[in-house]
Amino acid sequence: MPEISADDRGSVSGLFQLLRDGAPRTRAELAKQTGLARSTIATRVDMLMRMGLIVPVGDGVSTGGRPPSQFALNPAARLVVAADLGASHATVALSDLTGAVLVERAEPVAIAQGPDVVLSWLAESARALLAEIGRAESDVAAVGIGLPGPVEFSTGRPFNPPIMPGWDRFDVPGWMREHFDVPVLVDNDVNISALGERAVAWHDVDHLMFVKVATGIGSGIISDGHLQRGSRGSAGDIGHVRVARGGDAPCTCGNTGCLEALASGTAIARSLREAGLDAQSGSDVVDLVKRGDLTAIQAVRQAGRDIGEVLSASVSLLNPSVIAIGGSMARVGEHLIAGVREVVYTRSMPLATERLAVVQSTAGAEAAVIGAGILAIEHALSPRVVSTSLAPTA
Repeated sequence: MPEISADDRGSVSGLFQLLRDGAPRTRAELAKQTGLARSTIATRVDMLMRMGLIVPVGDGVSTGGRPPSQFALNPAARLVVAADLGASHATVALSDLTGAVLVERAEPVAIAQGPDVVLSWLAESARALLAEIGRAESDVAAVGIGLPGPVEFSTGRPFNPPIMPGWDRFDVPGWMREHFDVPVLVDNDVNISALGERAVAWHDVDHLMFVKVATGIGSGIISDGHLQRGSRGSAGDIGHVRVARGGDAPCTCGNTGCLEALASGTAIARSLREAGLDAQSGSDVVDLVKRGDLTAIQAVRQAGRDIGEVLSASVSLLNPSVIAIGGSMARVGEHLIAGVREVVYTRSMPLATERLAVVQSTAGAEAAVIGAGILAIEHALSPRVVSTSLAPTA
């Protein structure tokens, strides 16, 4: 939830930010929190109720006489479209204003088919989901989209994405706004996964890293409660950091020795094929580990060590409280995470690791689509948007 400035706190939108946490409050409690007069609070509560953003939710404790009315966020006031577009899959969902997923559709859709095909699927699927729950397009407040490659967040355009032919600098927000006339927010899938993971399991944690290990490797960084993107949106791109064991291993980025070239699902599968095992993909690696294949287990454990090498530097720089490991390769369970812990706890300073949790993602495969919804909600319900453009629904 965004911080509320002293100037905003007394405004209608600032008052709404206080109510976004869902906790019921009376007019008296709101007056105490804001320092505004009861008459001013009453006027602004009425305005928010007319907009449909808050609703009465019962009575407070009476101190004599009639119990005071309480008010809270109306989660159903609007919806957001949330989409997680992966290398070979796509998920679209509708979420309410708390970020709860109401309905969802997932299908095998290859990102390599290009933006027109993939985004058409997204728009058509979103309309189908709206029809399924009996809501109109006018109920949509914003769209959030995650892409499996670098994104310049300020423009929403992919930037030289290695596995996304035809997407480079494509105007994703512009294309989507031709189909849904609402704000469209686009980010890379690891950043939105960090938002989703925090919302599901760590909402009280202000310093968190989400590390996705799949076809590629990347991380989303939350510091002081805020997602960190850097100056252009490439913060957290740990997959292309060179590691000691990297040698001349070629990487999709054009360099050699990158973490991704050694420890991604694709890289582990390649090393197992060289050892004579039938492993064509990361999923095959997961299957081998679950069957107890010692060679596969050792390869995954070593991949964890390689990831831990990069994360130990990240721990020294960022001092997170939680490192959550997600992505398709997290399905191997403790074998990967044990390798990460082995190196991170050995190489990082005790002050940084004393209360550091290195864990498997709780949100799992849903992290990205939940995070895409949160990305859209944070924009749609921001003080500026609430005060200028969020109109009442019919």
